[in-house]
Amino acid sequence: MHSSNLWLWIGFGLIIGTLLILDLGVFNRKAHAPKTKESLIWVTVWVSLALLFNIAVYWWRGQQSGLEFLTGYVIEYSLSVDNLFVFVVLFAAFGVIPEHQHKVLFWGILGALVLRGILIACGVVLIDRFFWIAYIFGAFLIYSGIKLVVKKESDPHPENNIMLRWARKILPISKHSHSGAFWFRRAGKLIFTPLILVLIAVETTDLVFALDSVPAIFGITHDPFIIYTSNIFAIMGLRSLYFLLAGAMGKFHYLQPALAIILLFIGGKMLISHYFEIPIGISLAVVIGVLALAIVGSLIRQRRLQKV
Repeated sequence: MHSSNLWLWIGFGLIIGTLLILDLGVFNRKAHAPKTKESLIWVTVWVSLALLFNIAVYWWRGQQSGLEFLTGYVIEYSLSVDNLFVFVVLFAAFGVIPEHQHKVLFWGILGALVLRGILIACGVVLIDRFFWIAYIFGAFLIYSGIKLVVKKESDPHPENNIMLRWARKILPISKHSHSGAFWFRRAGKLIFTPLILVLIAVETTDLVFALDSVPAIFGITHDPFIIYTSNIFAIMGLRSLYFLLAGAMGKFHYLQPALAIILLFIGGKMLISHYFEIPIGISLAVVIGVLALAIVGSLIRQRRLQKV
């Protein structure tokens, strides 16, 4: 590994480690339900940190890497928003109070850092050794985009989660949350609370969504540093975005079709990459343009419905 790349990896690891320590040990030491103002501040902080890191990448590694990071970050952040609706349903299904949701999402995101790192490492190795894997990723993204368009809205059913059924069989689960702990000891025996089931549901949900979002960024770049860092910055800000938008998810009516268009575009880009390479600037413009139209269109639609 080139020394400059090594220092970038070390710097990124230190940044994320410091932020996680500050998050859990300082700013959110006590369980609480973040208000709208607090959530908005944190969303702004996470986006600003991502953009500052983007500037550092641009300055250190050049324009191409800078644009690749920005495009990857926007794609991963927008695709991760689809997780939020599932989180709302899961928390409602398990009866998790807002004060405990924050803790579940924190540890869920920490697990996602590891799981996505493994997926990305596997993807990089596969594409590096077998170039045709990119075509499989592209076809899978097109399939995912079409599925988003044609599928009917349906709530996720935790009882169908294989990992949850397995956990219920082998883990001693209490009926109470015990002040937001994941486990406790009773007569020297380790007992798990229902929150551990919620955490498992969140982790498996993110893994399923990662199967869409991780291949998408391979349509932008094959650089493992850009892929991983853009992924991590996107999911680090997801928890604050959840508390900001949890009550307004239904208002973004055109977001899902927009995500479908993005998946179709990136999938098509991967399929034709051997014959024609779409410039990164055009990819970024398409992604931002589609998202902007979806958000503006959703807000206009919501305003019209309120007038009726």
